Amino acid sequence: MIRTMSSIAMLTALSLPAISQQHQATQEQIDRITRDAILIDTHDDVTSLTVEGYDIATPNAHGQTDLARMKGFLGAEFFAVYVGAEYVNGNHAANRALQMIDTVRTDVVAAHPNDFVFATTADDIVRAHKEHKIAALMGIEGGHAIEDSLRLLRDYYALGVRYMTLTHFNTNNWADSQGDVDDPKVTHHNGLTPFGKDVVREMNRLGMMVDVSHTADKTFWDALATSSAPIIASHSGCRAVSNYTRNMTDEMIKALADKGGVMQINFGCDFLSQRYYDAAKPAEAEIREKYMAAMKIEDPAAKSAAIEKLRAEFNAKVPPATLADVVAQIDHAVKIGGIDHVGIGTDFDGVGCVPPDLDSYNKFPALTKALLEKGYSADDIKKIYGGNLLRVMHAVEQRASELKSMPALHSDIAKK
Repeated sequence: MIRTMSSIAMLTALSLPAISQQHQATQEQIDRITRDAILIDTHDDVTSLTVEGYDIATPNAHGQTDLARMKGFLGAEFFAVYVGAEYVNGNHAANRALQMIDTVRTDVVAAHPNDFVFATTADDIVRAHKEHKIAALMGIEGGHAIEDSLRLLRDYYALGVRYMTLTHFNTNNWADSQGDVDDPKVTHHNGLTPFGKDVVREMNRLGMMVDVSHTADKTFWDALATSSAPIIASHSGCRAVSNYTRNMTDEMIKALADKGGVMQINFGCDFLSQRYYDAAKPAEAEIREKYMAAMKIEDPAAKSAAIEKLRAEFNAKVPPATLADVVAQIDHAVKIGGIDHVGIGTDFDGVGCVPPDLDSYNKFPALTKALLEKGYSADDIKKIYGGNLLRVMHAVEQRASELKSMPALHSDIAKK
């Protein structure tokens, strides 16, 4: 079906930055934006390391996230409460979710109170920035974490979770995922079940952002139609630029923007670059057997060395995406959805490849420079880096305030 551009989208298009001309960026401009912008990353998986004992204040030799590279650059982090599909077996999903919540609250915030402050609202993020601290927030990755219980959903909100990705790579009992079918149009539930729609409504009532990254296309459309608040894609990209099915079509980006939402650009190489995406699949197939053998090595040092050797071998065959690819993704998203509907969701420490020239937060000045030279203004960049996400958070909080007199939902998936 051909969608006509709404009046909101047309007005947005008229306000797009002048991106056709090249501009010379000064160091003063870059430094000012680095200082003044509230850089909000809506998805970081370093929690999968901290829950196993990694101290975020020490160098992260093989990843992208550590305190030294966050300080002075990052304003707020949504730490991923990632619950792998394997925890569904035996009903261990909630247990894992609670462990992941605890690693944020205990191993990150409580362990480093001079650098992090626990945050749950947009105002908390602004306040932390003024105090020169990093606001620490949480987003659940994988709706199976609620174990089909709205009571658990409410418990997670009470513990500080402020968004939930409706699915991960696995379809759950109430929402279709992109990850377990070859065609994003193929579904198990035809999108959201009646209970799944109740999950979205209860998230609206609580003030928890609805996240459609990882969902099947039909789930996206159902969530958009069901939610009475703007929704987000916490770590996605543009399918027109890289045809990875985790990315969003132009039609989806427009619709998300029309409802006031925001799409956060993922820094994973396959999200960013069609060249990389096309080359990576056969290269991964060639190296898979060696990788599985390396994973069985018992000695930690030998295992790490073997994996690093394989990583180098893979990168030699498939050069990673670049800073220019990130700019191209942002540029396309802005052209389609408008400057008010694009943000940053790096997926650091959750993907196997990121651009070497943008592989941590201390590299963001390079992105700032590239965007300035592309023609984006300082205000445009501040919106992309965090202003747009703050607006959505405020809108979700406002909608929850409007719904506060409504009773909590008590639907049972078994009755749906």
